Amino acid sequence: MNTHLQAADSAATPHVRPDLDRRPGRITWALFIALLLIGLGYAGSSLFHDVSSTQPPATPLLPYLLLGVALLIALGFEFVNGFHDTANAVATVIYTHSLPPHFAVVWSGLFNFLGVLVSSGAVAFGIISLLPVELILQVGSSAGFAMVFALLIAAIIWNLGTWWLGLPASSSHTLIGSIIGVGVANALMHGRDGTAGVDWPQAIKVGYSLLLSPLIGFAFAAVLLLVLRMLVKNPALYEEPKGNRPPPWWIRGLLVLTCTGVSFAHGSNDGQKGMGLIMLILVGTVPLSYALNRAMPVNEATRFAAVAQVTRDSLRASVPGAAPINTPADTRAVLSDYLRTKAFNNQVVPALAGIADSIGDQVRTHRSLANVPPAAVTNVRNDMYLASEAIRLLGKEQGVSFDATTKENLKAFQRELDTATKFIPLWVKVAVAIALGLGTMVGWKRIVVTVGEKIGKSHLTYAQGASAELVAMVTIGAADMYGLPVSTTHVLSSGVAGTMAANRSGLQMSTIRNLALAWVLTLPAAIMLSGGLYWLFSHLF
Repeated sequence: MNTHLQAADSAATPHVRPDLDRRPGRITWALFIALLLIGLGYAGSSLFHDVSSTQPPATPLLPYLLLGVALLIALGFEFVNGFHDTANAVATVIYTHSLPPHFAVVWSGLFNFLGVLVSSGAVAFGIISLLPVELILQVGSSAGFAMVFALLIAAIIWNLGTWWLGLPASSSHTLIGSIIGVGVANALMHGRDGTAGVDWPQAIKVGYSLLLSPLIGFAFAAVLLLVLRMLVKNPALYEEPKGNRPPPWWIRGLLVLTCTGVSFAHGSNDGQKGMGLIMLILVGTVPLSYALNRAMPVNEATRFAAVAQVTRDSLRASVPGAAPINTPADTRAVLSDYLRTKAFNNQVVPALAGIADSIGDQVRTHRSLANVPPAAVTNVRNDMYLASEAIRLLGKEQGVSFDATTKENLKAFQRELDTATKFIPLWVKVAVAIALGLGTMVGWKRIVVTVGEKIGKSHLTYAQGASAELVAMVTIGAADMYGLPVSTTHVLSSGVAGTMAANRSGLQMSTIRNLALAWVLTLPAAIMLSGGLYWLFSHLF
């Protein structure tokens, strides 16, 4: 009876729009400035310690200047990313009065921060594998810097433009498009077919995740809302908020929990994209500090050398009569061509055996990655990258079959290679997490208004908000486990649209049309922007 009285009383109270225009208080600004200073201080001191302990005293100033500019641009990308994707997580709790706007933004930023810190790194290096292999191997060259600057600046330009228009465009789509643009432009500039500049199988895999995730968001959120209607009969759950009172405690708890989960999942997935690019920048500018995992213990390095030798022997035994390729320059050329063209030939396996032999000798001779001589660091890192990527591609070759022992050895060797090269220092995670969180605190309003007011014709109900957030949280978390980048923007905004359709609330077709247009145009626009900038920067540098 109390439930019906509460529903009747609520019906007499009109809905009050959240106060989105109130300026942050002094405590919020103090928190903002303190986080910024702490983050910059920690990241700066960690970077200085790493570089000063490894770089020779006579190092020229130019690499450090390039490093500073590139890091600012990379963190700027994550800052703008916070305008878009993280803002989606708070729209539902704000428009259901579950949390005050500014508290919701700070809360979301905190769990974005935690999500970034515990991320695995799989998404970060999955993004890097889309880049042209020759540019990754020469990331410290002028072409490498042109690549990094072009794709980051193109992504920032498109993200800022769509944010200004209030369109929840996908930062993931934007970055993938920018990477493809650089790859195509690089191939054309070297007289090759534009399709040769990108790892298309990996790009298609990423494309499927970006394409299917909004469809999953729409369908599953709609189904979840219908299931809730059948199982939970409380009418207050399916009505729009009345007045500015928060919902009942159990509904409020569910909405805050799902907002927290989406924020955490977004940080663990989207935050990694900036991390991967920052690691490329660090490898290119200060390779002695970051090209190899210098923290690897001596006993692990010994095991690494043993695994490399066993893998070499297994590969040579798997191709009887094949002439070994022992010259490092030859093995690199064979594996580089294989990674670029994806065309397997009878030299690939001997070349992989040869490069495994070379890597094992280097690690065995120096007993630790920290002891690899400065002149050899870049070559050792590139050899490890080529070997790891070649093993990944060989695993997908239909005409190549190894016995069970060789397969296990290859997997073990790849794990050792990735441990040595695919690592992310804690300060990089902290810097990205703070940039992402601060971006949310600054630019949240435009996207929140679009999600909260402009997708459906009626106001968002508690059940709709919880359904959309829950589906987004699970989808993004699952994608992170499999190392696939997905768009928080697309998953959550399509989830809201799905609940509106299931509730027969009606959709604002002008907004849906603009969202679809942004979704369709993001890839080609980012490809053209980054390709043009890469051509320009290549000539300028």
